[in-house]
Amino acid sequence: MKNVIIIGSGFSSLASACYMAKAGFEVTVLEKNEQIGGRASMLEKQGFKFDMGPSWYWMPDIFERFFADFGKKVSDYYQLEKLSPGYRVYFGKDDYIDIADDPEKIIETFERIESGSGKHLRKFMEESRKNYEIAMQDLVYNPGKSLVELMSIETAKRLNLFVQNISKTVRKNIKNPKLQSILEFPVLFLGAKPNNTPAFYNFMNHADFGLGTWYPKGGFNAVALGMATLAEELGVKFIVNEEVIKIENDGDVISTVITKNGIYTADLVISGADYAHTEKLLNPNLKNYSDEYWQKKVFAPSSFLYYVAFDQKVEKLLHHNLFFDTDFEQHAVEIYDEPQLPKNPLFYANFSSITDPDLAPEGKEVGFFLIPVAVDLEDNQNVHDRYFELIMDRIQKNTDVDLRKHVLFKKSFGVKDFKERYHSCRGNAYGLANTLLQTSILRPQIDNKKIKNLFYTGQLTVPGPGVPPALISGKVVTDYILKNQHRILK
Repeated sequence: MKNVIIIGSGFSSLASACYMAKAGFEVTVLEKNEQIGGRASMLEKQGFKFDMGPSWYWMPDIFERFFADFGKKVSDYYQLEKLSPGYRVYFGKDDYIDIADDPEKIIETFERIESGSGKHLRKFMEESRKNYEIAMQDLVYNPGKSLVELMSIETAKRLNLFVQNISKTVRKNIKNPKLQSILEFPVLFLGAKPNNTPAFYNFMNHADFGLGTWYPKGGFNAVALGMATLAEELGVKFIVNEEVIKIENDGDVISTVITKNGIYTADLVISGADYAHTEKLLNPNLKNYSDEYWQKKVFAPSSFLYYVAFDQKVEKLLHHNLFFDTDFEQHAVEIYDEPQLPKNPLFYANFSSITDPDLAPEGKEVGFFLIPVAVDLEDNQNVHDRYFELIMDRIQKNTDVDLRKHVLFKKSFGVKDFKERYHSCRGNAYGLANTLLQTSILRPQIDNKKIKNLFYTGQLTVPGPGVPPALISGKVVTDYILKNQHRILK
């Protein structure tokens, strides 16, 4: 039996592990940190449980498709609840819009705010649905090896959507700035400015309005653990606290993977760890990409994250809350164009224990806050504390709820932490931005050009950032390996 070493245990690695085990390989997963899940790990303290990373469960069909590949269902491993409303967007004091779990209700909301916008939104949503179907059927499961992958009758019909940007498409018919920001918000998940993201990516609006916002009981960590359970059922072995420090080759094949604790041999190596970091583990002449290459790429944002325990239940706020009460465009400039600490940033506030009381002791609440920031920022605890106070001030200003006096404890996580805990290139939180020049074949390749048995998966390669794309990435790389194993495993 051929054996596979998989580096890292994030979603792309977990998916790869399952598919390779199903194909009959002996699979060992090496995880640097103390628990399985990569960025979807869990912080537990004093009876409070915090998702450390992802918190939005979109595109449920992708998760169902993954488990179905193994004759399983999502419900075999974790339970889902559809949120209603999906989320709330604040624009000022007591000025907010709730996004319903029903497309027709969302259309009614738009029409109420801007007369005539309902019909435009209906057309926009129909286009986003079609684009979503095309993306899922024809595009995202391709390995990014040839332009031919992008060519179909349906994509040809939509060629103009690859050269237009989302912002232009949205603003053509929707004039209300609040509604514009709601439609442009999902591209934040793609990690780029709306005016620099191809219009085709409006399929994320279907993920939002069409498919809805869900919550996995136990948080996103429960999703990772569910996938890990499936992997173990298939025979996968996991080893935590096992950081890889060197990948050695014998000519054009990997010979050994060296960790801080031992040496592993493998017929195949798949790295779901940070792509740029993985290449630092190789002999320098074996890299696909130089350090300069990564410096020139447009990265999705990093983040300041806060995990906060409150001594009482939170009022007036939902599970998911977006605070768009400042200038989005200025914040985007401070992330992408003129990287700097944001002066008045947008932010996200999550209170998952509203939906899942098991995450906090009775009568108490867990809070998770996120501010998108530029990569490579120098940050420290003083900076984190300053922005936490800003968050508390803004929540109080918009809702009259003073959360500050109910804080039991908090932990922050920033650019430096992304680099240290995840070896994240430039401290990114979401991988590479999905700009036109970083799409499909223009993203980092899934195979090493000089080593025939080394492959890469995760959000720095195809199809892109986010948890569902990470699952897809795991399938993409294993499909490619299995299709070409006669050449790879000579």
